[in-house]
Amino acid sequence: MRFDTKVQNGGSARGFVTVVLLLGVTSCSSKPSEPPPEMVKKPADAQHSGITTPHGDHSPHHGGMVMMNGDMHYEVVFDKAGKHRIWFSDAVREELPASIASNVVMVVTPKMGAVETFALKIDDSGESWVADGQPLASGDIVKITYAVRGEPVEVEIPVP
Repeated sequence: MRFDTKVQNGGSARGFVTVVLLLGVTSCSSKPSEPPPEMVKKPADAQHSGITTPHGDHSPHHGGMVMMNGDMHYEVVFDKAGKHRIWFSDAVREELPASIASNVVMVVTPKMGAVETFALKIDDSGESWVADGQPLASGDIVKITYAVRGEPVEVEIPVP
């Protein structure tokens, strides 16, 4: 009842209503803040985009062949110019630093010619292991060895 009395008398109710209206107008006129962009790293191919389950993405992110050892993935790229690389990633294909592995060696047994052994080195960015060797030919066999947490790993890969 007091509110009705003040309105009839022209008291402070008009000022109160004016302030409420001004607050409503100014708060509605500001733009809502936009949500931050998602920080999801997507694979290079559309077939595997959005996959976040372990072992759901085995697509090559660097144009090579993807293999696994337990929950760790590694991608091997045999370069036509002889600069061969290996990248390591976790179970959901998030890149791992090259230093996760040690003693990375590549032994190439060509269809014809002498066996070559390359000790790979971590590249300047710390992202991959790299070997400067000879271009590989179809049918060559490449044996890759490395260690992770002191455990040795070995795989033989026929060059397509």
